[in-house]
Amino acid sequence: MTLRIGQIEYANCTPLFTTLKQNFNCSNYQFVGGVPAILNGMLARGEIDLCPASSFEYGKSCEKYYLLPGLSISSIGAVKSVLLFSRLPIDRLDNHAIGLTTDSDTSVNLLKIILQKGYGFVNDFRRSPHSLHEALRSFSALLLIGDAALKEGMQSHGLYVYDLGELWHELTGLPFVFALWIVTRQAAEMKNREVKALGAQLLEAKRLAYGTYEEIAADCMDMEWISRDALVDYWRTISYDLTPQHIEGVKRFFRMAKELELLTDDPELRMIT
Repeated sequence: MTLRIGQIEYANCTPLFTTLKQNFNCSNYQFVGGVPAILNGMLARGEIDLCPASSFEYGKSCEKYYLLPGLSISSIGAVKSVLLFSRLPIDRLDNHAIGLTTDSDTSVNLLKIILQKGYGFVNDFRRSPHSLHEALRSFSALLLIGDAALKEGMQSHGLYVYDLGELWHELTGLPFVFALWIVTRQAAEMKNREVKALGAQLLEAKRLAYGTYEEIAADCMDMEWISRDALVDYWRTISYDLTPQHIEGVKRFFRMAKELELLTDDPELRMIT
C-alpha cells in the first residue's frame, strides 16, 4: 500500500527527509509538500496518512490520530525559526495588538501561553498574511515561523526579537515540541505494517542525519539564502527526538492550553507500538 506522507517545506525538515530518501526505498511513498497549516488540514481530512504535524493539531483531535514514537521537531531552548519580532520590549506588550503567522497553530498558541502565563498579559491577537515590515505598521509585534522567521532573524532591522523556544524553556525548563509525527487512525489500522516500517526507517534516518549535517547542507537548495555553516548551526539547535522529557513538555503545553481554554480536553498521547 502507498503511504501518503506530508512533507513540511521548511529547512528544519530537510535533514530527516533527505536522509530518508537517500538511504531507503521510497517507491511506495507519496510525498506531499506544504506549510504546516495546509498539511494539518489535509491530515484532518484524511488526504494524507501521516505527517510531522502541529502538536496542537494532535491536541485538538487526539481521538483521530496515533503518534510515531521517538520522533518530533522540537527545541531545548532557542529554536531560531519561531520568532516574535516587536517594536517594543516584550515586557511592554500588555494590551497591544499582535500579528500572527497564518502558517501554524502550535506556535500561535505557544505565544498566547507565554504572554498570558509568563507575563500575565491580555492581548489582541490577529492573523496576518503580510510581510514583517508591512505587518508592523498595524501591529506592535508579529510572530513568524519557519524559513520566514529564520531569514528575518538573520537581518539587522532594529527590532526586538524573541525566540519562543527559549521563552518556553525559561518558563518551564522543558523542551518544546513544535511537531509530532501524527498518523491518521485509518492509516494506523489499515496500513499498520507500512506505517511501522516507515517509523523504523525514520528512526534510522534521524540517527544518520545527526552525524551528516555538513554533507546534507552541501547539496541543499536552501543554500541560496543561507550559508552552509549557518544552516548546519540551525539544524544543531533542533531536536528530532521524543524522549520522556519531550513528552512532559507536550503534556505541560496541553495542560496550559486547557487552562486558557485553548483546548477543551487533556489529550492522551497514543503511540503506535
